Amino acid sequence: MKELTEAEALSKAAAYCSGAEHCIAEVRDKLRAWGMDEETQSRIIDRLIRERFLDEERYARFFVRDKYRFNKWGRIKITQALRLKGIDGAMCREALDEINEDEYLENLRTLLAAKRRTVRARNDYELNGKLIRFALGRGYESDYIRRCLPQAEDDYALD
Repeated sequence: MKELTEAEALSKAAAYCSGAEHCIAEVRDKLRAWGMDEETQSRIIDRLIRERFLDEERYARFFVRDKYRFNKWGRIKITQALRLKGIDGAMCREALDEINEDEYLENLRTLLAAKRRTVRARNDYELNGKLIRFALGRGYESDYIRRCLPQAEDDYALD
Protein backbone atom coordinates (compact mmCIF):
# COMPACT_ATOMS: atom_id res chain seq x y z
CA MET A 1 0.00 0.00 0.00
CA LYS A 2 1.38 3.38 -0.95
CA GLU A 3 1.90 5.94 1.77
CA LEU A 4 -0.56 8.79 1.93
CA THR A 5 0.58 12.37 1.87
CA GLU A 6 -0.70 14.70 4.56
CA ALA A 7 -3.04 16.37 2.05
CA GLU A 8 -4.45 12.99 0.96
CA ALA A 9 -4.92 11.92 4.58
CA LEU A 10 -6.68 15.22 5.35
CA SER A 11 -8.98 14.70 2.39
CA LYS A 12 -9.77 11.10 3.40
CA ALA A 13 -10.35 12.13 7.03
CA ALA A 14 -12.68 14.94 5.94
CA ALA A 15 -14.65 12.48 3.80
CA TYR A 16 -14.76 10.06 6.75
CA CYS A 17 -16.13 12.81 9.01
CA SER A 18 -18.63 13.93 6.39
CA GLY A 19 -20.26 10.50 6.27
CA ALA A 20 -21.14 10.35 9.97
CA GLU A 21 -20.29 11.97 13.28
CA HIS A 22 -16.94 10.83 14.66
CA CYS A 23 -14.90 11.73 17.71
CA ILE A 24 -11.24 12.70 17.79
CA ALA A 25 -10.20 9.25 19.05
CA GLU A 26 -11.86 7.52 16.08
CA VAL A 27 -10.22 9.88 13.58
CA ARG A 28 -6.85 9.51 15.32
CA ASP A 29 -7.18 5.70 15.03
CA LYS A 30 -7.89 6.04 11.30
CA LEU A 31 -4.94 8.35 10.77
CA ARG A 32 -2.67 5.98 12.71
CA ALA A 33 -3.89 3.08 10.53
CA TRP A 34 -3.06 5.14 7.44
CA GLY A 35 0.52 5.52 8.69
CA MET A 36 0.43 9.14 9.87
CA ASP A 37 2.84 10.12 12.65
CA GLU A 38 1.66 11.85 15.85
CA GLU A 39 2.57 15.35 14.68
CA THR A 40 0.74 14.94 11.36
CA GLN A 41 -2.27 13.46 13.16
CA SER A 42 -2.44 16.51 15.41
CA ARG A 43 -2.21 18.95 12.49
CA ILE A 44 -4.95 17.13 10.56
CA ILE A 45 -7.22 16.90 13.59
CA ASP A 46 -6.72 20.58 14.39
CA ARG A 47 -7.69 21.47 10.84
CA LEU A 48 -10.76 19.20 10.94
CA ILE A 49 -11.85 20.90 14.16
CA ARG A 50 -11.31 24.40 12.71
CA GLU A 51 -13.33 23.48 9.64
CA ARG A 52 -16.07 21.93 11.84
CA PHE A 53 -15.70 18.41 10.44
CA LEU A 54 -14.99 17.34 14.02
CA ASP A 55 -16.90 18.61 17.04
CA GLU A 56 -16.74 16.57 20.26
CA GLU A 57 -19.79 18.28 21.75
CA ARG A 58 -21.90 17.62 18.66
CA TYR A 59 -20.59 14.04 18.58
CA ALA A 60 -21.56 13.48 22.23
CA ARG A 61 -25.10 14.79 21.66
CA PHE A 62 -25.63 12.57 18.62
CA PHE A 63 -24.07 9.55 20.33
CA VAL A 64 -26.34 9.93 23.37
CA ARG A 65 -29.43 10.38 21.23
CA ASP A 66 -28.65 7.37 19.03
CA LYS A 67 -27.69 4.95 21.80
CA TYR A 68 -30.64 6.01 23.93
CA ARG A 69 -33.32 5.97 21.23
CA PHE A 70 -32.21 3.13 18.99
CA ASN A 71 -30.19 0.83 21.25
CA LYS A 72 -32.25 1.58 24.38
CA TRP A 73 -29.13 2.10 26.49
CA GLY A 74 -29.28 3.71 29.92
CA ARG A 75 -27.19 6.64 31.12
CA ILE A 76 -24.50 4.51 32.77
CA LYS A 77 -23.70 2.49 29.65
CA ILE A 78 -23.74 5.62 27.47
CA THR A 79 -21.37 7.40 29.87
CA GLN A 80 -18.97 4.46 29.87
CA ALA A 81 -18.97 4.30 26.07
CA LEU A 82 -18.29 8.03 25.77
CA ARG A 83 -15.45 7.83 28.29
CA LEU A 84 -13.90 4.98 26.28
CA LYS A 85 -13.94 7.33 23.30
CA GLY A 86 -12.15 10.02 25.30
CA ILE A 87 -15.07 12.42 25.61
CA ASP A 88 -14.80 14.89 28.50
CA GLY A 89 -16.98 14.14 31.56
CA ALA A 90 -18.63 17.57 31.55
CA MET A 91 -19.51 17.15 27.89
CA CYS A 92 -21.02 13.71 28.66
CA ARG A 93 -23.18 15.15 31.44
CA GLU A 94 -24.35 18.00 29.21
CA ALA A 95 -25.37 15.60 26.45
CA LEU A 96 -27.07 13.24 28.93
CA ASP A 97 -29.04 16.14 30.41
CA GLU A 98 -30.86 16.43 27.07
CA ILE A 99 -32.63 13.11 27.76
CA ASN A 100 -36.22 13.72 28.85
CA GLU A 101 -36.77 12.14 32.29
CA ASP A 102 -40.34 10.92 31.62
CA GLU A 103 -39.31 9.48 28.26
CA TYR A 104 -36.34 7.76 29.93
CA LEU A 105 -38.58 6.07 32.50
CA GLU A 106 -41.13 5.08 29.86
CA ASN A 107 -38.32 3.61 27.75
CA LEU A 108 -37.19 1.50 30.71
CA ARG A 109 -40.75 0.37 31.49
CA THR A 110 -41.28 -0.71 27.89
CA LEU A 111 -37.93 -2.51 27.83
CA LEU A 112 -38.70 -4.38 31.07
CA ALA A 113 -42.23 -5.31 29.94
CA ALA A 114 -40.89 -6.68 26.63
CA LYS A 115 -38.11 -8.63 28.35
CA ARG A 116 -40.58 -10.03 30.91
CA ARG A 117 -42.47 -11.76 28.08
CA THR A 118 -39.37 -13.73 27.03
CA VAL A 119 -37.86 -14.57 30.43
CA ARG A 120 -38.35 -18.01 31.91
CA ALA A 121 -38.33 -18.10 35.70
CA ARG A 122 -39.58 -20.46 38.42
CA ASN A 123 -40.92 -17.63 40.62
CA ASP A 124 -41.28 -13.86 40.88
CA TYR A 125 -38.03 -13.53 42.84
CA GLU A 126 -36.02 -15.20 40.06
CA LEU A 127 -37.92 -13.27 37.39
CA ASN A 128 -37.23 -9.91 39.05
CA GLY A 129 -33.56 -10.83 39.49
CA LYS A 130 -33.24 -11.57 35.79
CA LEU A 131 -35.04 -8.36 34.84
CA ILE A 132 -32.86 -6.29 37.16
CA ARG A 133 -29.66 -7.83 35.74
CA PHE A 134 -30.94 -7.23 32.21
CA ALA A 135 -31.67 -3.53 32.91
CA LEU A 136 -28.36 -3.05 34.73
CA GLY A 137 -26.59 -4.55 31.72
CA ARG A 138 -28.34 -2.01 29.53
CA GLY A 139 -26.92 0.74 31.72
CA TYR A 140 -29.97 1.84 33.69
CA GLU A 141 -29.61 3.05 37.26
CA SER A 142 -30.84 0.69 40.01
CA ASP A 143 -33.21 3.26 41.57
CA TYR A 144 -34.94 3.73 38.20
CA ILE A 145 -35.14 -0.04 37.75
CA ARG A 146 -36.75 -0.48 41.19
CA ARG A 147 -39.21 2.29 40.34
CA CYS A 148 -40.17 0.75 37.00
CA LEU A 149 -40.21 -2.93 37.92
CA PRO A 150 -43.65 -3.00 39.56
CA GLN A 151 -45.07 -1.02 36.63
CA ALA A 152 -43.52 -3.49 34.19
CA GLU A 153 -45.45 -6.22 36.03
CA ASP A 154 -48.67 -4.24 35.55
CA ASP A 155 -47.89 -3.77 31.83
CA TYR A 156 -47.34 -7.50 31.53
CA ALA A 157 -50.62 -8.30 33.29
CA LEU A 158 -52.52 -6.07 30.87
CA ASP A 159 -51.25 -7.89 27.76
